[in-house]
This record gives sequence, C-alpha cells and structure tokens, in this order.
Amino acid sequence: MRGNSQESNRKDVRVVTPPSDHRQAVAAGFLGWMLDAFDFFLVVFCLTAIGKEFHKPDAAIALSITVTLAFRPVGAFIFGLLADRYGRRLPLMLDLVFYSIVEVLTAFAPNYTTFMVLRALFGIGMGGEWGVGASLAMEKVPARLRGLLSGLLQQGYAAGNLLAAICYFALFERWGWRPLFLLGGLPALLALFVRFGVKESEVWERTRHKTWTQLGRDIFANWKLFVYLMLLMTTMNLSSHGTQDMFPTFLERQWHFGASQRAVISGFSMVGAIIGGVLMGLYSDRIGRRRAMITALLFAILVIPLWAYAPSVALLYVGAFLMQFMVQGAWGVIPAHLAELSPDSVRGFLPGFAYQCGVLISSSVVYIQSIYAQRTSYAAAMAFTAVTVFSAACVATAVGRERRGAEFG
Repeated sequence: MRGNSQESNRKDVRVVTPPSDHRQAVAAGFLGWMLDAFDFFLVVFCLTAIGKEFHKPDAAIALSITVTLAFRPVGAFIFGLLADRYGRRLPLMLDLVFYSIVEVLTAFAPNYTTFMVLRALFGIGMGGEWGVGASLAMEKVPARLRGLLSGLLQQGYAAGNLLAAICYFALFERWGWRPLFLLGGLPALLALFVRFGVKESEVWERTRHKTWTQLGRDIFANWKLFVYLMLLMTTMNLSSHGTQDMFPTFLERQWHFGASQRAVISGFSMVGAIIGGVLMGLYSDRIGRRRAMITALLFAILVIPLWAYAPSVALLYVGAFLMQFMVQGAWGVIPAHLAELSPDSVRGFLPGFAYQCGVLISSSVVYIQSIYAQRTSYAAAMAFTAVTVFSAACVATAVGRERRGAEFG
C-alpha cells in the first residue's frame, strides 16, 4: 500500500507540469502582455500629437497615462477574483476581448473627455491581464526554469513598447495617431489561441475554491503578504514608469528629436530591456530572486548620469540601452518571485492585485515629472526620479523574503 501511494504521488507530480503545455501558456502570457503594453505605449509615443489635436498641453495628456495606471487595480480585482474562482483561461479570454474593443474605440475618440474615459476603461483591461496570464504561465512552467521563463514572460511588456515604436516609426508621419489604435483589436485574436491552444492550470484545479466565502477567507488570511507585495510593486512600478513613460517626450523636448529618431532610440532601449529581463531572470534561478533584483537596480543607479545627461547622441543610445537592461532586468524576476511568494489558493488574485495597487500608488509619477520638467528640465526630472525610486526598490526588495524554486500545487 505504501509503495502504491508513493507511485500515485509521483504520477500526480508529473501531471502538474505537462512538458508540452507550459510553452503555450508562456506564449499566451507573453503575447497578451505584449499587446497590452503596445496599446499603452501608443499614447506615450503619440502624446504630443494627441495633445495638439485636442488642444491640450503635455501634462493633460500625461494625465491620461496616470488615469490608465490608476484604473488597473479595478481590472486586477475583478479578473483576479474570477481567476481564483473559475479558472485562469476564461477570465483571460474575456479580458483580451474587452481591452481590444476599448482600444479600437480610442481611435474614434471625438474629444478629450471621451479619450480620458476610454483610457480609464483600457486601464481596467490592462490591469486584469498580467495577474491572470502570469499565474497561468508560472503554475505550468518547470520550477528549475521559472526565473528564465519569468524574464521572457515579463518582457512581453518591453516587446510591446518595441512594437509600438516600430509602428510609430512606420505609420505615424503618414497616417497620424488614430490608425495606430485600430491595431489594438489584435488581442481579440489571441483569445482564440487561449481557447484552443492552452489548457487550464492543473494547480488551480487541485486547489480551487468551491465557494466565494472560502476564497474571501484565504485572501484576508494573507493580508500581511498583500501589504508587502503592494509596497514592493509600488517601488518597482515607479522604477519602470518613471524611466519609460516620459522618455519619448524627454527626447522631443530635451533633444528636439523628430518622430522617427524618438522611435528608434526608444525601440533600441527595449532591445536592452528584453535581453536584460531574460538574462536576469536566468541569473535569479542561480543566485536567488532578491539578489538578482538588487544587483540590477544598483547598476541602474550607476547608469543614470549617462542616461539623463549623455554628452552625445551615441552615448544617449548606450545610456538608454543600459538603463532598460537594468530596470527590466529587475522586472524580469517579478512574475516568478510573486508567484512563489503567493499561496496556491490565491495566486490568480493576490500577485496581480498587489501589482496593480502598486501601479495606482505610483501612477502620478508621469504627471509629477511633466510638471517638474516645466520648472527645471526633463533631464533633471528624469534623473531625480530615477535615483529616488531605484533606491526605494532596493530597500523594499531587501526586507522581503523569497521562495525560489517552490513547488506549486
């Protein structure tokens, strides 16, 4: 009887991570996050053009970015609860279709007020995607590869930025900003891939809640962990949004670059982000999640002078590449780190909601930078923000714990 029990347990462990299924889950999470980021960064690249059409200053359009970020916790709350109650796949598909529709409607916004409402709705969709997609992928990948594939998954965000830069470079000067948002309908097609190409999470099937009451109890039982994750993700979101969202505007106002050159430099920095995210994710599998994140953030501090005050265009390229290599290198560890810290029963809700609450707290950074830049310069605003938030992120990472390689289910 004992031997049969051990054999049954071994079979159960093999079922948890099907060797042919985790690739599709990672691909779905990567593509969903990439298309989410693509839609988000279209506003970043087209900020001044949208402002001209609606007769608004940079700060007013930057406020739309803040609104998008502020509404992301709403999406994480709704779709995260659905993911822990009804599974990962269905909420992910619904979210993909929802934000696709909103993004297409943005192309037809007749005025500033409508544009702002649509950006708020898009924030709900954007907030729902990461937590559900990341939990589905991280619950399926082998534990020994979790950091590497975490880095790949998270850099869907950088890939979306790069895709936005390419489309902006190729289409903006000829067609303007509105046709770019029509491309936001693509995530609806990804929902079909999730429907037919990705299986439900076996970890969720093993640990699913039968009632909403059980789910609520588990969520409240982990409130201390939630508070820590929220603070950690506040500093991490300040680090990413504080160095990315106003960067194209910095290139236009500080360096007086045209649309094409802004797109090329921003795209080049995202190549650094993708490489950094994957390599630091792999590095975290060897030395630990926190040590890898802190290493990347400390090196990011050293890069600030080159990034913000480059004496030449060539060094500006180098600074942009290295900055995002380090920032997104630290971010590449996040999906694995948060998934490992979160209990099985609330992994669909807790990491995503904590992440997006961190977004909400940090959402004013873009607006603050634009106001501060009006009084000093964009270079000073970007540099001061970076050194402050990187230091805070190092402290928040260091005081936490980690469960590298934890088995799920």
